[in-house]
Amino acid sequence: MADSDGTLKKRDPVAAIILEMLADAGPGGTISPNDVARSIATLKHKAGDPPDAWRRYMNAVNQQALHLARQGEISILRKGVAVDPNTPFRGLVKLTLPNNQDNVRSG
Repeated sequence: MADSDGTLKKRDPVAAIILEMLADAGPGGTISPNDVARSIATLKHKAGDPPDAWRRYMNAVNQQALHLARQGEISILRKGVAVDPNTPFRGLVKLTLPNNQDNVRSG
């Protein structure tokens, strides 16, 4: 990924994990933001961490998912339909690699 001045910019580690997990899921595969947060928590596990330590990574996962969706690198699905990442939406979502046939809806 290149910056506006043409220099290479290092990808955020959370975004990299999202893209890696989606690549592993394959075409048409989906992942849950919770699964991404759990994966990060496993990688960063420290002795004494509570079982729900993954929850502390949810904000970062959601922010990076929105960023990737706005860049067109992933799609965010709600009830199986891609949502517009530039409009507010709520509820449970899945992440997937973009598909040209995705129907995009707002809200």
